Amino acid sequence: MALALSFVASTACFAANAHVGTWKVNEAKSKFAPGTGKTNTAQYAEKKDQLQVTVDGIDKDGKATHGVWMGKTDGKAYKVKGNLAWDAMAYKMVNDRTYDITAMKGGKISWNGRSTVAADGKSRTLNMTGTGADGKKYKAKIVYDKA
Repeated sequence: MALALSFVASTACFAANAHVGTWKVNEAKSKFAPGTGKTNTAQYAEKKDQLQVTVDGIDKDGKATHGVWMGKTDGKAYKVKGNLAWDAMAYKMVNDRTYDITAMKGGKISWNGRSTVAADGKSRTLNMTGTGADGKKYKAKIVYDKA
């Protein structure tokens, strides 16, 4: 579900990318959408002129999920490999600590979110809105701590 993937600066310069590193979900501070899966960890890494986001968690039925997204932060959709509830994502840098993220399945938007790293770099929050498999709209807030 939530992807931390949440995701960065202009593709020309990742030097100050606050998202890079491993993030672990803080369940006590998070509010997951009913009937959806949960992310456990999200890892951001720079790969030349692209960002790679690896997400591990569980789906709505409790089965393990794993996905890897690699792309530029240019707002264009790039494929996700793995068994997540979405098959493509688009990341767009808002500022040096914030990304706007769109997750898609079959070309249709699954959820939109904004991932922001706190000024101290110790936590990250992903605020999301989407439509569940039941067709109902939802809002979720996933809080991550830097691992």
